[in-house]
Amino acid sequence: MRLDKFLQVSRLVRRRTLANHLCDGGHVWRDGRRARASAEVVAGDVLEVDYGWRRLTVRVVAVPAGQVARSAAAGLYEVVRDDRQGPPPPDDEEGM
Repeated sequence: MRLDKFLQVSRLVRRRTLANHLCDGGHVWRDGRRARASAEVVAGDVLEVDYGWRRLTVRVVAVPAGQVARSAAAGLYEVVRDDRQGPPPPDDEEGM
């Protein structure tokens, strides 16, 4: 599964277009290297997403074949590290 699609399906990012922008802007790393939106995600990969106010590091546990239920989305990854660098953005701002 493509990285941008995984970020959307796992609900780490709300929309796939936003996932594309994060990847294109150099805010997503896969196994320590900057990742492109088209990179293939496999179980065991370590993803790092820099939201600006928060840097989230997760380990991919499972890669689904398609969409998953909201309740099952968090089971696709495990949080390795969650660094927050200030107050979260307002609710109406794009991002998580």
